[in-house]
Amino acid sequence: MTLNCVIIDDEPLAAELLASYAKKIPFIELQGCFNSATEAIKTIREKKIDLIFLDIQMPEISGLEFARIIGEETRIVFTTAFSQYAIEGYKVNALDYLLKPISFEKFLEVAKKALDYFETKNKSLTMKQDRFIFVKSEYKLQKVCFDDILYIEGVKDYVKFYIADGSKNIMSLMNMKKVEEFLPYPEFMRIHRSYIVHMPKVSLIDRFRIVMGEQYLPISESYKDNVQKYIEEHTLF
Repeated sequence: MTLNCVIIDDEPLAAELLASYAKKIPFIELQGCFNSATEAIKTIREKKIDLIFLDIQMPEISGLEFARIIGEETRIVFTTAFSQYAIEGYKVNALDYLLKPISFEKFLEVAKKALDYFETKNKSLTMKQDRFIFVKSEYKLQKVCFDDILYIEGVKDYVKFYIADGSKNIMSLMNMKKVEEFLPYPEFMRIHRSYIVHMPKVSLIDRFRIVMGEQYLPISESYKDNVQKYIEEHTLF
């Protein structure tokens, strides 16, 4: 897999340095190197840009402002001489940030992080389209069809898949966050740090608890708004 990339920095020497780094990395395809965000707009619109290395302090429009108008398909890595901008960067969903002066080692580390992100994203899309996954359980690979899942429970370092047809439930060593990434939302919804529920399988909600057979699954405050919105969208008043 290769990533289409652009570099935007109003300091020509800084931009050229990052461009030289990008050209050394086989999975990075550098589509342009620009000294302002406005110069880069045409390339970003015409080509499918996966990754932007974006300076924060620039004339005309800052990197933070520019990041807010970029589509979600494109990920941002901020480059800055000021560490206090890191928090602002994460507010606009930046993949990461690099603190100047930037070494090739640090640049490569972030580039690999971007590659991992896009490979995981593509894998997730494939699984969502195929509507099944394989999970490791009892030294075997067990196929789990999305349509068969009632809900998923996090149990310490394991997750437990509860299956609708009454067959044996499946326990696998993995974390809830990883499972959540590969399941289609909002069909599968996190309702609690310990539970992901297959919402079309829900037949009863009692006092803001989801009832699955004899099990009452609590909806925690952290996920209450998302669940409430889903319920309202599927409720006749």
